[in-house]
Formats: sequence, C-alpha cells, structure tokens
Amino acid sequence: MDELFKPISGLKGVGEKKASYYKRLGVLTVYDLIYHLPRGYIDYSCPVSPMDAPLNEYSVLRGAVVMKMPEQRIRKGLSIFKAKVSDGLNDFMVVIYNNYYGFKALQIGCEYLFYGKVTGNLLRREISSPRIVKADSSPLVPVYHLTTGLTSAAILQNMREALTILEREPFESMPAYLLIENDLMSLPAALRAIHFPKNQEEADSAAKRLAFDEMLILQLGMLMLKEKSRKSTPCVMNKKTGLDEFYASLPFKMTAAQLRCVKEITDDLSSGVPMNRLLQGDVGSGKTAVAAAACYFSYKNGYQSALMAPTEILAVQHYKTLSGFLEPLGIKTVLLTGSMTVKEKRAVKDELMSGEAGVAVGTHAIIQKDVEFASLGLVITDEQHRFGVSQRAALADKGKSPHKLVMSATPIPRTLALIIYGDLDISVIDEMPAGRLPVRTYAVTGKLRKRAFNFVRQQLDSGRQAYIVCPVIEENESDMLAVKSYFEKVRGNDFADYSVGLLHGKMKAAEKESVMEDFKNRRIDVLICTTVVEVGVDIPNASVMMIENAERFGLSQLHQLRGRVGRGESQSHCILVTDNSGEECIRRMKIMSSINDGFKISEEDLKMRGPGDFFGSRQHGLPPLKMAGIAGNMDMVSQTRNIAERLLKDDPGLVKRENSGLKIDVIRLYSNNGENGFTVSYTHLTLPTT
Repeated sequence: MDELFKPISGLKGVGEKKASYYKRLGVLTVYDLIYHLPRGYIDYSCPVSPMDAPLNEYSVLRGAVVMKMPEQRIRKGLSIFKAKVSDGLNDFMVVIYNNYYGFKALQIGCEYLFYGKVTGNLLRREISSPRIVKADSSPLVPVYHLTTGLTSAAILQNMREALTILEREPFESMPAYLLIENDLMSLPAALRAIHFPKNQEEADSAAKRLAFDEMLILQLGMLMLKEKSRKSTPCVMNKKTGLDEFYASLPFKMTAAQLRCVKEITDDLSSGVPMNRLLQGDVGSGKTAVAAAACYFSYKNGYQSALMAPTEILAVQHYKTLSGFLEPLGIKTVLLTGSMTVKEKRAVKDELMSGEAGVAVGTHAIIQKDVEFASLGLVITDEQHRFGVSQRAALADKGKSPHKLVMSATPIPRTLALIIYGDLDISVIDEMPAGRLPVRTYAVTGKLRKRAFNFVRQQLDSGRQAYIVCPVIEENESDMLAVKSYFEKVRGNDFADYSVGLLHGKMKAAEKESVMEDFKNRRIDVLICTTVVEVGVDIPNASVMMIENAERFGLSQLHQLRGRVGRGESQSHCILVTDNSGEECIRRMKIMSSINDGFKISEEDLKMRGPGDFFGSRQHGLPPLKMAGIAGNMDMVSQTRNIAERLLKDDPGLVKRENSGLKIDVIRLYSNNGENGFTVSYTHLTLPTT
C-alpha cells in the first residue's frame, strides 16, 4: 500500500507545482486523488445535429475536424482559436478561448464529441469553449470540483495513472459476506467505475457501493463514539427516587410523552454510566418541564445541575421557568450571565461552590475557569448546535463524568436523527399539551400584502404583537425582500402608528439582546427581522407572523419560524407570502397550511429538499459526506445502521482481521474531521488486500 499513500507530487504527470493546486482540494496523496470523486457526469451518448440543437442551451455535438483557422489575438492575454467541424450533413464552428494546447490536440479528419452552449442563427451554428472528447470515448465523462491551475482533463489524466497503482495494490475494506449480502461491487472495481464508467448502470452501481461504504463507516464511527462515552460515572443516582412531589407541584398535568421522556432520563441517571441523551420536541411541547424533572431528580440524589443557553435573553427565560418549577420545592436556582456585576457573579459562584445552589442557568459565562460546583451531576445544553464542541466539553469538565442532556426544538425524522445524533440516545416528545391552539396558517400572493397588513394591524389594535420575517439583510440582485429596506418602508407607511423594531444577524450581540428585550416587554409592536428569531425567547403576546418570500425557506425552517407565535392562550396566525406559482412551491404551501406537527413536516421536508437543512444547521462535528445522498437513501440509512449494530455486537472494537479495513476507514473519516477522538492517521495504516 506504500505507493497509494505517497505524496501526490510523486505521481507521474503531477510534480510540485500541480501538487500545490491539488492541495487546495484537500488532495495530498494518491489515495486522496482516487477518492476525489466526480460531482457528476456529462453524457455524450446522445449527440444532436447542430441545426437541431436548441440555441443558447448546452448540447452535445458530434463531428470531424475539417479545418483549423489561424490564431486570432484580440488583445493582450486573449487569443481565440476556431475550427470548422462537420457531422457529414451540417458544418458548425468550434470556438476555443486561450487554450492553445487544447486546440493543437484537435486533429483534422478525427471525430470528436463537443459539449457546450450552442449559439448562432437559422443558417449557422457555433459552440463556444466546449468540453471535448474523442468520439470513441466512454459516453459518460466525469466532472470534478476544480481549482485554479487544474482542469477536468488534467485530473482525468492523473486519475488514470492513480488507478494503475490501485490495480497493482488492490484493497478491500468490506468483509466478503457483506458484499454478497448487499449485492455490492468490489471496492477497486467501484473506484475505477466511478471515474471511468462504461455506462450509467455501472456508474450507479459504483455510486451505490461507495455511498454504502460511507454510510456504514459513518454509522460505525458514531456508535463507537457512543460506546466510548459509556464508561462508569461516580454520579450514580437512586432509581427509586420519587417524583410525586414534583408532579404534584406543577400547575398542569404532564403529557404521556413527557412522562415517558422523564422515565428514560431517570433510568439513564441511575444506570451507572454517563447519560448522553437528546431531548427532542416540537416548539411548545414542554421540554423545559422535562429538564426541570431531571434537575429535581438529580438534586434529590445530592447532585447539582447546570443548563447552558446560547443567548442571555434565552438563559433568563430558562432561569425564570426552572426557578418557577423548583424554588417552591426548596431547590435554589441561580442565574449566571456576562452582563451581571462582579459582585453578583461572585455571590452566584460562592453558592455553586458551597452547594447552596442546586441548579445553575447561564450563558457561556457558566463555563469560565473560576466557576466551580460542589457536586455537578447533570449538564444540559439548549439548542446545542449554537455551541462549539469545546464549549460543551468545558461545561462537562465542571463535574466528574456528569450526565449530559441536549435539548433541541428542531424536529428531525428519527431515521435521520440516528445519523445526526448517532452518538446520543434519543427521547422524543411527540405530543403537545392539551388545549394548545394550533397556529392558523395562510398562503397568499404579494397582491394581498395590503390585506395582510390590515390583519396585522387588527391584531396590534387588540393588544397583540407581530413578527415580519424577510429572507435577506440587504438588497441584492435577486427578487428577495431585504429586512433593512423593508423596515424603513413599513415604519413610515403601513405601520407608522406603531412601534417598529429591526433585528438581523449582523447586529452586535448586545443590540440583538436589547431589541428582543424591548419586544418582550411590549415596547416594540412589530419586529421586522430575519431568521435570527428562529431560535429564541418566548413572546406569548406575539400572535401573528408574516413571512416574506416564503418559497425561499425549507418546510422545517418555516415551521421553526411559525413556532415563535402560538406561545400564549390566544389564537395565533402565520401568513406566508410568495409569488412563486411553481408546482413544488404550491405543494409546500399546502403542507404548511394543513399540518402543524413538526415531525410530519420534517418528513415532508426530507422528501422534498433532502437533509441539507438538518446538516447545515448543526455544528455537530459530523464528518463531511461525499457520496451518501441521504434523502434518496433512507433505506440505506436503516440498512447500514442495522449492519453497524450487528458488527459491533460481534466485534466491539473491530479488531477481527475481516473488519480491519472498516476500522481503518472509521479512523480515516473521523480523524480528518478533527473533533471526535479518533486521532490515528490513516497514512500509517495498512489496508487488507483482496
């Protein structure tokens, strides 16, 4: 395997200069180059006649070079090369800019396939800067991610050389029985076929094998990380600790889903190993009450709890809610934020260090070095994607292997959650409290905006407040409404008689906190904002939300935004404004208008848009995927999850020889990611040969 892991500069036809270009793409070794997979293919199998090619669209033309014109120097740094080509019936002109060697390679009398934009008129056709292959080439030509100094042709040339090395040093990471069970190509065959497929069927088979590999490796790594965290903890609690006092003190009856989640959490707290659990629930499902029950259980067992929130205003909200639940039961709850005075902070720190305070709520201020706990047994992070890995680890380091609970209000389909949160056990609150009114949702066109404004004003006149969400901060070339100009327009016209506030992501943290505080305290009637409010403080008095350019948001994001209203007892409303009349947009608006269940919406979102929103919104430390398109492969997700669980049950450390290739791939994927505890470099390992 030595040749495969040699620097790319040693590959025939590369050298140091081209290696520096490859480095920008993350390609350092021959092995990396082989795994620099195509982002797609150009299909040359169906060329069209030049006169039948749609003008100003991309097509494939076939023809033999008839004549090559002299170079035209237009100006310094710009040369144009032209060649006359014929398909036997019609001639067309091939125009090449600043590529002498590409033009020189064209041989008169030889037949080629040209892919590019076709221009011209009724009598003449021209194709500019086309991708060119010989007529007898494979019908599918890969397209790669490029950088300055590298062309697809150059990568293909280098790839052929790299694959000859793979032929001399073949390897297989998958046990033979798994290949047979799952009808998979061998790895060397898949790697050759993904770069040089004979046809679409072979390309699909290669993609299936590589996606299967990637998904299985991802799942194995997540499960191994999960198991790695299951060391013993001194924070062992008594399973028989009663919660009757806590339940009796609540001003409401917990739902069956909440009670189930509390049991799952308390079972973990008394298991003898550190809890690593996700508490997932739709907006308004009662996650904080479940967290309060966990804090109560921990306190009764002699342990303190700490909850970290991403913003000060959210921390204050959690503090008020938790203290309202716990203080009547004799559990002192304290708040620690950056804006507190030195004296106030000192007092809180003393109470935590002495054990007088049983629960701490705070921002990142809670993880400062001088914050010490007497006996921290439970740490809770709210909306953990807003924190970095190091911040979450710093909170856990305040105790001795404390239990960890993560709260998220982003509903995610369970199958996808197993990937995103694969290192966590999952509790789902899939039931809303009795009596909560669903938000009424309407989809309208921009022509009805004035009518929508009238409705908003009616809500304001009845003492309520409103959000209006715009997709971007500043004007750009698109047709999207910008929050800054929108704010200036409506505050002097449609909402001139009301207090109008502005909130967006480019504002300083202190400014954002101040605006939200004003909105919460009813000093602002209408908040013109971006999606920065997607995760935020509860404003029970806000009863209406308008979302402009609603077509620009995913279903899950629209649902998250909608969840900012409907927090109080009055009927709330969400108005989706869009002028997009496309079939998909109409379907999405119908879904939003008819479904209030966040989990059902997330399932629809996954089907329509894929998992980009879910992955993109999380700083989970998840390794980047090249091949595994999850949206269209949910069956593969479940399949590889089951296989991963089966493999690790039989061979927990993947130490058996037949599994050594899988272990190496796990190390490779996760060590490259840099945050997950796999630190061995794959370049120092040997892969098993076939």
